[in-house]
Amino acid sequence: MSVPFAFIAVVIIWSTTPLAIKWSSINGNFLFGVSSRMILGGILALIAVYIFKLSFRMTPRNRLAYLASGLGIYGAMLFGYWGSLYIPSGWVSVIFGTSPVLTGILAWLFLDEKLSRFQILGLLLGFSGLAIIFLQSSQMTDDASLGVGLIILGVISQTSTAVWIKKINTQQHGLVMTAGGLWVSIPLFLLTYLLVSEPIPSLEEIPLQVAGSIVYLAIFGSLIGFSLYYFLIHKVEASTVSLITLITPVTALLLGMWLNNEAITVHIIWGTACILLGLSCFQWGDKFLKHN
Repeated sequence: MSVPFAFIAVVIIWSTTPLAIKWSSINGNFLFGVSSRMILGGILALIAVYIFKLSFRMTPRNRLAYLASGLGIYGAMLFGYWGSLYIPSGWVSVIFGTSPVLTGILAWLFLDEKLSRFQILGLLLGFSGLAIIFLQSSQMTDDASLGVGLIILGVISQTSTAVWIKKINTQQHGLVMTAGGLWVSIPLFLLTYLLVSEPIPSLEEIPLQVAGSIVYLAIFGSLIGFSLYYFLIHKVEASTVSLITLITPVTALLLGMWLNNEAITVHIIWGTACILLGLSCFQWGDKFLKHN
């Protein structure tokens, strides 16, 4: 597989995922959408593991890594789907785009990794961008504030478990980690569904757009997207992969505007630009200084 194809595919998948998440809920029943996606994605992941002749090594360290991955998937997806009910899909991508910055903070706190001056500047710019978007926006209603808070919880879940997995330092294949994490998360989603007592819709009640979004997210968002991402990690420099987090917030905002009639205000433009500048400083500021 060519690296440019994989890079473009991941950008497209990550750009369309927030909109597909928004479309996959039926009358606010986001638990059906996320649970269906996880089950279908888990089945497909097991099939892929079998086809590629990979194996689950069930050492204590690997089991702990599967648990961490599953908890991360559960938290990120639960809060991500829930929050997407209240805010535009483009906002979801912008907030999740700050995950490298938050990962850096957590790595500094728990892995003793140092933060440089440029990384601290990136942190300040990133949070300033969020403040510009969400504190100054006329769209910031009480429901939107709830949605933003939920998405932030999702980002915290994703990044904290990523740092946890790094600390565990298992050597499992990325596809195996994905499959293991999905199957840890599935019982948690089913238990949540039972506790909330949401009705299970019949096939006739599921619109084509909802069904298509769930299938798309299971195949591309969960399985192919993760696999291509891990492929890129092994083939190119981490700084190149990090470009994806700079591109997808912009493309997701544009897709939300074109396909879902989501408004892009001046505050959103300036706030997003500030976040992207912060991510650039965080990822490449020190390298730029060394080369000059």
